[in-house]
Amino acid sequence: MTFYKILVIIHIFSAIIGMGPGFILTTVVKSGKTMTELRHSYAVRHKLHIYVMIGGTLLLVTGLLLGVMNPSLFKMGWYLTSLVLFLVALASGPLLLSPRSRPVKALLQSHKGEEIPEEYWRLSKILFRFENLANVIFIIIIFLMITKPF
Repeated sequence: MTFYKILVIIHIFSAIIGMGPGFILTTVVKSGKTMTELRHSYAVRHKLHIYVMIGGTLLLVTGLLLGVMNPSLFKMGWYLTSLVLFLVALASGPLLLSPRSRPVKALLQSHKGEEIPEEYWRLSKILFRFENLANVIFIIIIFLMITKPF
């Protein structure tokens, strides 16, 4: 087995490890019915997000290494589009998701009682909209990686 094939295998496993949990991050926290359950859901979400970050980083590194080893990839539309979309999704974390998750985290820490306040639903709806957009971008990337249409 060549080093290139090993990198492809690592790349595929990185996608599974990084993107798989990413698709359920929103779902995990939607199951909370009380503040205690919601706080626990966000703690689980945080642990899953670690896999997303590790897998995503390894995915980017192996994808770029594959391009360096096979420079013709940089002339392929599907590869370049996937790379740009991945960088857009990556940038959405600190630029779009973090600023919208901070108020949610602050509310989870400060709220007393078990009833979930209305403010949480308003804030989480905005956050989840951006997370769903990131998921759509990742679905497009997966589609491009599988089909290589152009």
